[in-house]
Amino acid sequence: MSAKERILAKLGHSLAGTTPLADDYDEALLTEPWTYAPEQRIPRLRELLEAVHGETQLTTTTDWPARVVEALTARGIDELLISPDTPHGQQFASHLADQAKAIRLKAYDRPVEEWKDELFFNTPASLTGTLGGIAATGSLIMWPTTTEPRLMSLVPPLHIALLKASEVYDNLYTVLQAQSWAAGLPTNALLVSGPSKTADIQQTLAYGAHGPKELIVLILEDA
Repeated sequence: MSAKERILAKLGHSLAGTTPLADDYDEALLTEPWTYAPEQRIPRLRELLEAVHGETQLTTTTDWPARVVEALTARGIDELLISPDTPHGQQFASHLADQAKAIRLKAYDRPVEEWKDELFFNTPASLTGTLGGIAATGSLIMWPTTTEPRLMSLVPPLHIALLKASEVYDNLYTVLQAQSWAAGLPTNALLVSGPSKTADIQQTLAYGAHGPKELIVLILEDA
């Protein structure tokens, strides 16, 4: 028997002869203080994101690629990291082809060890989707996958994230229930509440020290 098995066995034996306590947990204590009228969710999320230097824009499911091009052009960026295997990656690539825009698309299509220097030092911007947003904290929900690895949202100086307006929830508990997280959690889940920020011992706040210096959230209204 391994050490782990011995520990688990002791824990199991320690329950012998005990009576389980009734689960009288009141979920309202966790959810009601952070519940909003439907029309308040997006304004609150935008307010909290913009309070920490995030940028938000309302757009539509058809117009968002043009907003991405505008953001890149305004910053003099001519290269974007995307996932060509996602619907939004394909939509953006199609938009560039139709508009003949001079933006080079880069795919995260190999192990990070094979292109670490290029990813960390020569990839100025990335585009990713999200799993939703949380109004209570002004957060984006992201589940990294092999299609859109975690470093896509954590490394490039500019991160552009797509968020469906219909997927903005009141609070994290509501998200867990609505999306059935208990049925299968990812290896890791990210809650992004603005650009990367840190403070030194003198409490001087700096952005971009350990991740994206800019975050643009395009909120896609269902039109």
